[in-house]
Amino acid sequence: SPRRSELLRVAGLDFNVEAADIDERIQEGEVAATYVQRLAMEKAQAIWDRHKAEDRDELVVLGADTTVVCEGELLGKPINQSDARRMLEMLAGRTHQVLTGIATVSSRGMFSDVEITQVFFDLISEQEMVRYLASGEPMDKAGAYGIQGYAARWIPRIEGCFFNVMGLPLSRSIALLAKAQEGESETQPVSRLAAL
Repeated sequence: SPRRSELLRVAGLDFNVEAADIDERIQEGEVAATYVQRLAMEKAQAIWDRHKAEDRDELVVLGADTTVVCEGELLGKPINQSDARRMLEMLAGRTHQVLTGIATVSSRGMFSDVEITQVFFDLISEQEMVRYLASGEPMDKAGAYGIQGYAARWIPRIEGCFFNVMGLPLSRSIALLAKAQEGESETQPVSRLAAL
């Protein structure tokens, strides 16, 4: 995710991004919080395992996954424009939740957490809906919107972490990274990989 990478750079972290090839389908009976936490853990573990031939004493891997939940339905990235419209019509005039699972893997083990933010959405006029869909902006975002883009006009308030809605709860992620490398010298170089 370009947005996650941008947030980590804003936070002053130096890292490399690697894609984790995992099955992202939801399992039967799996609730949203369990789902995003599992995917974050699987992403981080996949990258950790990829580097098993290396000396991993200084390696820390961060994995993350985000979903939007409205009326009990998990909304991932839309598959096409009509799917994006369906999602936005569902969100309009309602409150929904954004959940991000985060996980770190290091020689100290795996640590994971889930951040949940409540997002309040205004109604969306047909004219604005058409304009937004035509922009292409909804297509690579869970729930078909980004809080940092055009859709910000429909969000009067949130309860929780703003950065979580962008895709990565920064404060909680930094805390997990610190836990993953706890006890290491401040001068010791740490190699960070992000499976975003």
